[in-house]
Amino acid sequence: MIRKIIKTLWILLAIGVVAVVTIFVSISKGWIGYMPPVEELENPSYKFATEIFSEDDKVLGTWSYSKENRVYTAYKELSPNIINALIATEDVRFVEHSGIDAKALFRAFVKRGLMFQKNAGGGSTLSQQLAKQLFTENVARNTLQRLFQKPIEWVIAVKLERYYTKEEILSMYLNKFDFLNNAVGIKTAAHTYFGCEPKDLKLEEAATLVGMCKNPSLYNPVRFNERSRGRRNVVLEQMRKAGYITEAERDSLQALPLKL
Repeated sequence: MIRKIIKTLWILLAIGVVAVVTIFVSISKGWIGYMPPVEELENPSYKFATEIFSEDDKVLGTWSYSKENRVYTAYKELSPNIINALIATEDVRFVEHSGIDAKALFRAFVKRGLMFQKNAGGGSTLSQQLAKQLFTENVARNTLQRLFQKPIEWVIAVKLERYYTKEEILSMYLNKFDFLNNAVGIKTAAHTYFGCEPKDLKLEEAATLVGMCKNPSLYNPVRFNERSRGRRNVVLEQMRKAGYITEAERDSLQALPLKL
């Protein structure tokens, strides 16, 4: 009897493994869902605005064919504050994984799936979030749709990690993200909210913008200053946990008002 049970369990496990492998191969080949071609993965489409300069090399404004007021910013033009805040808050093991964070995924499965904790945190890496921004047009409206969409994002994320460096992925993410108020991408966001270049963002300013990445509408600092400030302080605490700032720095920065 026990042997039959063990044999049955091994058979079910083998079927499960084969099914999972088949699904991921099918996704990778484009048989299930949309899988962008290699050319599109290597050269994703961005709608950048044109910067207009004066004769003495000062930016007068931007102009774009599209509705997105996005200006390209290279990784070297980004403040370490915005990079550190983003990694600490959205993907603390970003430099270690290859697109999928197994630890975060397992934690999310246990806490959300088995323990039904809504505030357990997600398992999405920055690479997965970028995959969603670049190649997922229709946002999942329910849990079932999300379950089908997730594996596609995983496969695309792994491919993005294959074609781009970690620095390029961070730059792509910040250039792509819509910070609202006609501020698409980190350069226009820095100008719109704090009147500076991305390389000049202060710690508390960078934390505010990264805080918006969770939900830019909910944590819009123009409409919801105190709510955005609270989210900013959560980001600062995450930076403290990750070792980017000290407790004293966290405390002094959290006490600051959110000034735009």
